[in-house]
Amino acid sequence: MTKDEKVAEEFKGEKEGVWIRLAFALGFTIVIGGSLDLFFQGVPLGFTIPLLNEPASLSRIIYHTSVLIAGIYIGFIGFRRLIFEKRFSVEFLMSVAALGATYMDFLFEGATVLFLYSLSEHFEDYIQDRARKTVEKLSRFIPEKARVIVNGSEESVNVKEVQLGMAIVVKPGERIPLDGTVVDGVSSVDQSLVTGESIPILKRQNDNVYAGTLNLSGVLKVAVNKSAEDTLVSRIVKLVVESRKRKASIEKLVDKFARVYVPIVISLATFTAIFGPRIAGGPFETWLYRSLILLVVSCPSAFVISVPATIFTAVTVAARKGAIIKGGIYVEKMAKVKAVVFDKTGTLTLGTPVVHNIKANGEINPEVLTYAAALEQFSNHPIAKAIVKKAEEQGLPFKKLHVSDVEEIPGKGIIGNVNGAQVIIGNMDLMQQYSCNCEKIAAFYENEKHTFVCIAINKVGEASLCLIDDVRRDALEAMEALRNIGIHTAMLTGDKREIANEIAEKLGVKEVYAELFPEDKLKIVDQMKAKHELVAMVGDGVNDAPALAASDVGIAMGGSGVDVALESADIVLVKDELIQVPYLIKLSQKTVRIAKQNIAASLGVKILLGALGLMGFIPLWFTVAAGDDGVTMLVLLNTLRLTKVKL
Repeated sequence: MTKDEKVAEEFKGEKEGVWIRLAFALGFTIVIGGSLDLFFQGVPLGFTIPLLNEPASLSRIIYHTSVLIAGIYIGFIGFRRLIFEKRFSVEFLMSVAALGATYMDFLFEGATVLFLYSLSEHFEDYIQDRARKTVEKLSRFIPEKARVIVNGSEESVNVKEVQLGMAIVVKPGERIPLDGTVVDGVSSVDQSLVTGESIPILKRQNDNVYAGTLNLSGVLKVAVNKSAEDTLVSRIVKLVVESRKRKASIEKLVDKFARVYVPIVISLATFTAIFGPRIAGGPFETWLYRSLILLVVSCPSAFVISVPATIFTAVTVAARKGAIIKGGIYVEKMAKVKAVVFDKTGTLTLGTPVVHNIKANGEINPEVLTYAAALEQFSNHPIAKAIVKKAEEQGLPFKKLHVSDVEEIPGKGIIGNVNGAQVIIGNMDLMQQYSCNCEKIAAFYENEKHTFVCIAINKVGEASLCLIDDVRRDALEAMEALRNIGIHTAMLTGDKREIANEIAEKLGVKEVYAELFPEDKLKIVDQMKAKHELVAMVGDGVNDAPALAASDVGIAMGGSGVDVALESADIVLVKDELIQVPYLIKLSQKTVRIAKQNIAASLGVKILLGALGLMGFIPLWFTVAAGDDGVTMLVLLNTLRLTKVKL
């Protein structure tokens, strides 16, 4: 069994394919059958339908076939739950109402009920299937093979066969296959998979490295200290699975109501047909007719669409604003959120370093940045790209300079000749290695808490560049909007505490947690859930996946986020606009209010019509027209109020 197949075992459940096929078939039935009746008035085919003794028409044959097949299938599910779980389920109600409506020749009504139910079941199963794919994608970050050193030579083996203490070799451009400690070599490693931080980390002897992270420059020899099942990324996979289990779907509102509603309606209809003539007198046919009115009234068309129509409208409105909500349950939860937790890098900030300022002793010579960019254009390091971008913004002619003897030194910087001058760019280790005199810029980097690099020309330190991860434009506006509606905010990051506190102070965030690993973020989210009840988490990277899944509502940044974070999340901000977070809370709160109003309206009218029908005050056609078409129109008009929601 492959790794993905094992992960998929965690998400066993009913496949959604049957429901979408049922919904498609019933939708086809409604469109074709309704069209035939409308345009051809159900032209008879010249024979009667067996058992029903009714004139056959193409539309009637289509309706009866589709409704009977779907109704019997759904009814079987309801009957099974009645036998084994001792309760009337919504499936039982759907099948009885649909088949009853069909028996009374309300074919469109019966098909519509089954269509709505099948469609809702498809979307529920679709979300579960997406969760399974989430973990499959995450597991692919772990390489299947490792280069193990055996008797002085390299041998490629399956990671599951690597024993603790064995030495493995990882070359530039490869992902590290197992957790371990560096025993030889120096290299920059992209740890964004586990920390979310975009700037690569220098790894040398005795430093820890993690499976799934990317080796960028040098060759590393690593002593393995964790088995394949216990690596950090493997634990992230397990955390996602466990978090999904903890976040089991709440029982549908219709299901809860059906426990009371279904047996009452079924019992009352049966009682009416059997005992009505004995108690109140009159022919049996009259009371059978009234019992069928009760069954038609019980047909929950308006009730069934009262919540889905409201949720669908909310999801559509949110999508137009640039937010994808993956299910109605998350709209309901978002309405109850009391606290929102934000990842820092890539969420509150842009996730890529930019040159914040250039410091020098006296006036800065433009030639310094020009020479630096001329050399850095030959590197793919994020810091190099930031320097080149800064030079481009200032319109410096660095591409016209002659560059030679370029050498990139892993974890330290880059060196080369630009127009005959030796240029060295990097950290203080590199400056010391080449005996550069950096006295005149020492004051600028000694107390620098952000990332910095020195630029030396002909072994004289000329400038110090400070690089920071800029805050998103709308982050401050989003924080203020959340505070205004009474939502508590907190920030989580794997970055240094000093940098985290500086960002938090800019945004007015009081609760800050820094220098975290994915497991730490998960623990903090769990703690906040205990304190604030429902908590939303906003993140972007794979390292955020466990916390996103563990939170009540996981929100991912869609523009720059890793696929697995988007799959783990319940809501995706397609345009990376943080201001959508407070907007979604307001939209969700109004959605829940309108949904409750729609439920009350649909049920109230049903109960009233049921009582009038039982007493014989209204005919069957009026029950169908007013109880379904009228209430449905009322529900839909009320739902349109969601389009007016503003922040």
